[in-house]
Amino acid sequence: MSPVTNARVLFNEIPQGYPDPNKTVVYDDSQTIDLDTVALDGGVLVKVLVLSIDPYMRGKMRHPDVKSYSPPFIVGEPISNFAVGLVIRSENPNFKVGDHVSTFAPFQEYVVYKDAAYLRVLENKENLPWSAYVGVAGMPGRTAYHAWKEYSSAKKGEIVFVTAGAGPVGSAVIQIAKAEGLKVIASAGSEEKVAFLKSIGADVAFNYKTANTSEILSEAGPIDIYWDNVGGETLEAALANANHGARFIECGMISAYNSTPYFIKNLINIVGRELKIFGFIVSTLASKYDEAFYKEFPQRIANGEIKYLEDAKQGLKETGQAIYEVQKGLNKGKSVIVVASE
Repeated sequence: MSPVTNARVLFNEIPQGYPDPNKTVVYDDSQTIDLDTVALDGGVLVKVLVLSIDPYMRGKMRHPDVKSYSPPFIVGEPISNFAVGLVIRSENPNFKVGDHVSTFAPFQEYVVYKDAAYLRVLENKENLPWSAYVGVAGMPGRTAYHAWKEYSSAKKGEIVFVTAGAGPVGSAVIQIAKAEGLKVIASAGSEEKVAFLKSIGADVAFNYKTANTSEILSEAGPIDIYWDNVGGETLEAALANANHGARFIECGMISAYNSTPYFIKNLINIVGRELKIFGFIVSTLASKYDEAFYKEFPQRIANGEIKYLEDAKQGLKETGQAIYEVQKGLNKGKSVIVVASE
């Protein structure tokens, strides 16, 4: 077979504020790959089918000297994130041609994995769309499941407040909490998203852009658990309306990803109310909860117990726009890039 194009999405420049859809990353189709002869060195060749766009990616768009929990993107190199792919050649006995795998991949059409340690074969007995495995059945779902199991200490009848509730993590948390008998307060940034929150069981759903978060929590709370995806003034409101001994699960703080962080004025409530604050990274909990998640969660999705929305864009050329929309909260559901069909 003649070489074929192996298009990529390259990190082009470090953004100031929100990523520019046309400048921060760029599409490049200058590379080719010979699928029949490219050296595998005992590894596997994977055709990338779908890639995930997630809020945390903004933190990787930084100068390499700035330290963080996740390595930075390198200018001139492909960006990377969670993916699902199809094995099209293999020299590793643990993977066969035709296997679908979840992995962490560069944004390009084909990838050689000489070290297959991070590839996981997806059985998908439930026949879910493969894109679900970068969303509710993948990292975002795992994030919700793992941290809820580890940190919530939830009891039936308690009250949880979930921010960014229409997103893939927040919506999973809402449905997990409702299944365990909790009262759920949830916020989102549009009336359309608020309608979705209500459809998945939120007892109190509101648009944080048009309603006062602290007033809502004062009326519907106090809260026993806070699932934080946004930080900033919303975290301050949660601190002001927390029950004694409440658990704060700090998943993300997107309000500060593209602007100056908000100075929270009432941190003393952590002391006086003896709050428990848990920051976490999903990979840290993976070895403890992944097997239970993959055994349980895809089936719950397939039987309709866990519902989700997906915002799919076709082709690698759409990556810059998708990244921008996620940072601005313009996406309607889990943002994915569909790279190729089977």
